[in-house]
Amino acid sequence: MAETARTTHVLVDGENIDATLGTSILGRRPRPEERPRWERLLQFVERRWGQQANGLFFLAANAELPMSFVQALLAIGFKPIPLSGGPGQKVVDIAIQRTLVALAERDDDVVLVSNDGDFLDQVEDLLDDERRVGLMGFSEFRNAGFAQLASRGLEFFDLEYDVNAFNERLPRVRIIPIDEFDPTQFI
Repeated sequence: MAETARTTHVLVDGENIDATLGTSILGRRPRPEERPRWERLLQFVERRWGQQANGLFFLAANAELPMSFVQALLAIGFKPIPLSGGPGQKVVDIAIQRTLVALAERDDDVVLVSNDGDFLDQVEDLLDDERRVGLMGFSEFRNAGFAQLASRGLEFFDLEYDVNAFNERLPRVRIIPIDEFDPTQFI
């Protein structure tokens, strides 16, 4: 029997990324041109790991479906997963947790796009010697619990610095390796 090609499932916690970008980085609601170019995530993962990426974009849609955003996601290759639930239910987190548990039963690779520590247990359960697991987000806002999983094989990708998901440089402060230091960015 022929071996089937592996797939990387890219699970996007859009609420977490948008909240981190708006609250922690910009200090205001991001304008459309300041948001990530989501298609670059799939392209990055496909290039980096050399296999097809299946983009799953989880979003809360309690009141109404944001059709223009859903159509844009479909056009760039994501499968939008609009969710609803009761008051106080973190429907996106619940759905991503369930998806990570389901993926533990498969051989596919996984990239979680979030900074949220609510997924630590499920990500840890994915780490084995057979699959690649990555966490993509903003490195300075990543839940500290994920750092302990690096020794088990968890790979980290920064949305801005590794993926180049933004058209403009974000106002972030980061530790700069001396080999990357460019004084013209500061003068």
